[in-house]
Amino acid sequence: RNKTVSDTYEPGSVFKIMTAAMALEEDLTTLDSSYNCAWSITIAGQVYHCHKKGGHGTQNFKSAMVHSCNPAFITLGQLVGTSKFSKYFDAFGLTKKTGIDLPGESLPVFHSEKNMGPTELASSSFGQTFNITPIQLITAASAAVNGGNLVKPYVVGQILDSNNNVIKSTQTTVKRQVISEETSKKIRTMMQAVIEDGGAKNAYVAGFKTGAKTGTSEKVAQNQASGQVKYIASTIGFAPIDDPELAVLVLIDEPNGSSYYGGAVAAPVVSEIFSEVLPY
Repeated sequence: RNKTVSDTYEPGSVFKIMTAAMALEEDLTTLDSSYNCAWSITIAGQVYHCHKKGGHGTQNFKSAMVHSCNPAFITLGQLVGTSKFSKYFDAFGLTKKTGIDLPGESLPVFHSEKNMGPTELASSSFGQTFNITPIQLITAASAAVNGGNLVKPYVVGQILDSNNNVIKSTQTTVKRQVISEETSKKIRTMMQAVIEDGGAKNAYVAGFKTGAKTGTSEKVAQNQASGQVKYIASTIGFAPIDDPELAVLVLIDEPNGSSYYGGAVAAPVVSEIFSEVLPY
């Protein structure tokens, strides 16, 4: 069983990369736009909290990403609206399989536009109440930082016969341009700031410019069934961030102990991988 393609999960705050890209592309925010976090925000009677008790106070959008502030991204989601959110969600390839050349790829489970109300939009904007596969997530996030192009992932580059003649060769296939290069550059700037000043500091690699975003998502359906609270901790990293060639997504399923956050348990793994791959 290849969990990368066959298992779906709620991505949590890693998905904020895509919410940010939507809002920037639609000119609904800038990196310097101001947002206030007073710990909680209420949407259609539902109260959502920031992970920081007491809130972050007034912050700009770049800082909201660094802080991974839920109220700020919920505010952004409401600005984007259900129609455009659904359009970009589809454009980032999150409504269907990626088509990767591996067996057993699962379909995502998400809110359709007609079934998405203010609360579904609010929770979706910070990566909860929908399920996607890790390969979908890394493909979408790569599009956000590579200049805006959604690329079909593949494993096998060439198939050779017994005489080493090429029978089949796979070429990079760009499905569509989701966001502009200008927006993508802003996302890269934010991802670098998350490593330098935010929750992904543990993904830092000395001597290289990298970017990352962490996430800690509740396993909502499983938690409701079991009465326990379990998490998936994750970190996605990109390098070199000014012209990304590598993307790494690490998921820790149900981490034990008090340090269950993505920045604490998944980010160090990203750092270890990059520290070996980047010099090579």
